[in-house]
Amino acid sequence: MRPIQMVDTKTQYQKIKTEVDNAVLQVIESSAFINGKPVQDFCNSLSAYLSVKHTIPCANGTDALQIAMMALGLQPGDEVLTPSFTFIATTEVIALLNLTPVFVDVDPKTFCIDPALLEKAITPKTKAIVPVHLYGQMAPMEEIMKIAEKHKLWVIEDNAQAIGSDYTFSDGRKQKAGTIGHIGATSFYPSKNLGAFGDAGAIFTNDDALADRMKMVANHGQSRRYYHDIVGCNSRLDTIQAAILDIKLKHLDEYIAAREAAADFYDNALSGHAMITTPFRASYSRHVFHQYTILLDDGKDPVMLRNGLNSFLAEHKIPSMIYYPVPGHRQKMFEQFNVASQSLPVTDWLTERVISLPMHTELDKEQLSFITGKILEYLKH
Repeated sequence: MRPIQMVDTKTQYQKIKTEVDNAVLQVIESSAFINGKPVQDFCNSLSAYLSVKHTIPCANGTDALQIAMMALGLQPGDEVLTPSFTFIATTEVIALLNLTPVFVDVDPKTFCIDPALLEKAITPKTKAIVPVHLYGQMAPMEEIMKIAEKHKLWVIEDNAQAIGSDYTFSDGRKQKAGTIGHIGATSFYPSKNLGAFGDAGAIFTNDDALADRMKMVANHGQSRRYYHDIVGCNSRLDTIQAAILDIKLKHLDEYIAAREAAADFYDNALSGHAMITTPFRASYSRHVFHQYTILLDDGKDPVMLRNGLNSFLAEHKIPSMIYYPVPGHRQKMFEQFNVASQSLPVTDWLTERVISLPMHTELDKEQLSFITGKILEYLKH
């Protein structure tokens, strides 16, 4: 059996090695390392894949969120609603721009922001909502957009974990993740479903004026060279990464199908166990399984059970991860906002029970059988 990886980017690369190597060599030979033609080619390809008007490339997913918020002209003290149960980048950027993060609890099934609680958190200072499509499943965007329209709020989709997912509206219409809100932001970190060979990110919008402003923000606030109309930053997608991503984009649907197949195997092997809750799949969202995250609960000490499984799997050379053990509202960086005492019972409940299993495009049945067998063996103890 091949060694089990949490994410096996090396084996994935081997399957497209010739294409990738040739593309990288072409960039090196052209010496157009910044803003070379492959950058625009990739943006055009991604816009076509997502059916969105504008794709603005940038250096990483965190920059994508920052550029989006800067382009909206949010002012210090403005409140931004977002879940606490997410990677820190989502909320870190809010504080970085002197905005005020307001944490909203999540749905215990989908792990995404709960629209019923979202509207209750809105105040006169609220200016934007940042829903997170966590682990590969989309937040309930139809409800979120109705709330945003009602209260005249901006919506920035954090789509770092669900690129390629489809959202099905109540009228049957479908739309890609990251294209429903006013702005979508994503990361191409190597472990993502569409991963670069380094840091990379992008922003999406159908709004021409927002697109122009985000391009300026990402390029030192320039409208034309050496004319800086607004305060911006320096965030670029380099040409080599764009060339690689353009190749991998052609395989994205294939990659998603492979992840779904691995998830189906996990479901079939684990869903019948009383201590395990396998991932919920919402009817409105295609779950693209950036992570395969289960809940563990023995009715006694879920933290000990979960952490014990994490250690047991490691002993058998099976990686697993806990995303995320400390939610945003309990991080020291947000002490100034006095949020530690905020009641987010579902978030706190999840942090004690979640564990993510190996999930990537190269998992085979032998590996999956070994992983699930060891999980079931541990739970017999």
